[in-house]
Amino acid sequence: MFGADKGAADKLDGKKLFIGIVQARFNASVTDALATACLHELSALGVDSKHITHVKVPGALEVASALQAMAESNNYDALIALGCIIRGETYHFELVANESGAAVTRVALDYQLPIANAILTTENMAQAQARQTEKGLDAARVAVEMANLLNELA
Repeated sequence: MFGADKGAADKLDGKKLFIGIVQARFNASVTDALATACLHELSALGVDSKHITHVKVPGALEVASALQAMAESNNYDALIALGCIIRGETYHFELVANESGAAVTRVALDYQLPIANAILTTENMAQAQARQTEKGLDAARVAVEMANLLNELA
């Protein structure tokens, strides 16, 4: 059995963490809102702004490549993927949603690095806008909690 579970406050203490964020530019109004909420929450959790690297890529399919480059650098305790895929009239939605999700997961598992996946997949812009703030906040919390957990388990 593992030792006593760390308190909730300890799990969300980002003071010593280095976080990388990869943001897709496609559907920028939503991804910008995701990033704003995420950065605000990281700050509230104690992550020093100098310990955050925030890069932008064209779209959701490019997110994993940037995450992989960050993972290979060994400079981060956790990464965050931000994007927005909205269903259109073609099969493209399924392709982008499935491939981007699988690629983000593969990077996390290959590098044993927590990645908070906040690439929204919605039916329409209204659904994306309804989720953009909360999912940005959630991504920050997940990244910090999982970084602390994996550091504890190491």
